[in-house]
Amino acid sequence: MALRVLVVDDEPLARRNVAVLLQGDPDVGSVEECGSGVAAIDAMRRAMPDLVFLDVQMPEVDGFDVLELLGAELPKSIVFVTAHDEYALRAFEAGALDYLLKPFDDARFARALARAKDKIAHYAAPERPAARRLAVKTPGQLLFVDVADVDWIESASYYACLHVGKATHVIRRTLAELEQDLGERTFIRIHRSIIVNLDRIRALELQSTGDYEVVLKSGERLRLSRRFRKRLQERMNPP
Repeated sequence: MALRVLVVDDEPLARRNVAVLLQGDPDVGSVEECGSGVAAIDAMRRAMPDLVFLDVQMPEVDGFDVLELLGAELPKSIVFVTAHDEYALRAFEAGALDYLLKPFDDARFARALARAKDKIAHYAAPERPAARRLAVKTPGQLLFVDVADVDWIESASYYACLHVGKATHVIRRTLAELEQDLGERTFIRIHRSIIVNLDRIRALELQSTGDYEVVLKSGERLRLSRRFRKRLQERMNPP
């Protein structure tokens, strides 16, 4: 297999070290480097790499932001690379295969690469339909909420708040998990902590600050992050 690999790190020397190690492997076909999270997102959508070595701490858009912004467009295998061990649990929850702690030696890197190659060799793209209902545990009952009735979803750490009309339901799911389950046909992220039902959007309203607010048919106003604006506008105005 000729692997397409992307190395993402805002430190040029750190990027180069990983690239040099990769170039010595006969299974690696191409290695691309990115110095920022924004560039990494563009590169992943354009080149669709099999494997990404992703730094955690980067200015403006960090490694976790990159995965959130990609949504369901994640590469087959992700290895986080960082000098800080406190992000390990969060990295695995975000779908990382391995966690390389800087400085690492050649043997540790080789083990991470071998694990990634094994996963890619047995990779099968998920083909599950978008969820139609979400289960909400309440005292004494298990409530099933139709996805079509959900107006918007808000992240609350390891929980998510489903806003359904005037009701709010709390479920123990991360926003990233829900984004994958719901698919992209009906729901779209407008902020790192908000997913919205496209059918509920009435307008995008420009504010005096230059930012936009998403106005729902219910009258609810939600903040639209600049990094998600272009994608939302494209979905609301298809060619």
